[in-house]
Amino acid sequence: MKQLLVIVSMFFCGMLAAQPSASKYEGAMAKGLEQLKAVKSVEDMSTASAFFERVADAEKDKWLPYYYAAYANYLTGWMNPKADKDKVAEKSKDLIAKAETLEQNNSELFCLRQMVAIQQMTVDPMSRWQTYGAEASNALESATKADPGNPRIYLLNGQTLMNTPEAYGGGKAIAKKLFEKSLELYKTFKPASAFHPDWGKDQAEKLLAACQ
Repeated sequence: MKQLLVIVSMFFCGMLAAQPSASKYEGAMAKGLEQLKAVKSVEDMSTASAFFERVADAEKDKWLPYYYAAYANYLTGWMNPKADKDKVAEKSKDLIAKAETLEQNNSELFCLRQMVAIQQMTVDPMSRWQTYGAEASNALESATKADPGNPRIYLLNGQTLMNTPEAYGGGKAIAKKLFEKSLELYKTFKPASAFHPDWGKDQAEKLLAACQ
């Protein structure tokens, strides 16, 4: 009986010790997401990315902070016209790789890899489309296998095909169907938590309107 009481006591002590850590993580994630919403400049976005990376390095076992660090870093590559997109992409890939060591076969991380590949392809589309185009396509294929109900898969695919000439299998007609599918999925999509990715619906709506 005494041994049982000791085990129970240790269990509850462990729970109490874990609560401040969990609360600290949730507070940091909420703060980071607020920073993302309030971004007004490249510097703000870089600051948000660095903040999430610090959270990830402190937590050690959470993939979402690395996801957002990579996502925010990726966005700096578009916000700054003079950015070295290859340098930005390599940093994003490093952060994604760290997330993948904690969360394997994740649709959101595959989607992010597709986005980074497209970013690198835009540096020189004519010479890079075979390499980075294939990388992007493979990433979306993996994302679909991991979670075919992820609406961002079809948003990203549609966005890519919308900017691809019809002669190469792209065009607005094909992209339109993908945006429609994305928006249909957004109707029932529910992120796994308040911190999981939930972006893209507004973007899909705007792109669909541009295809009409």
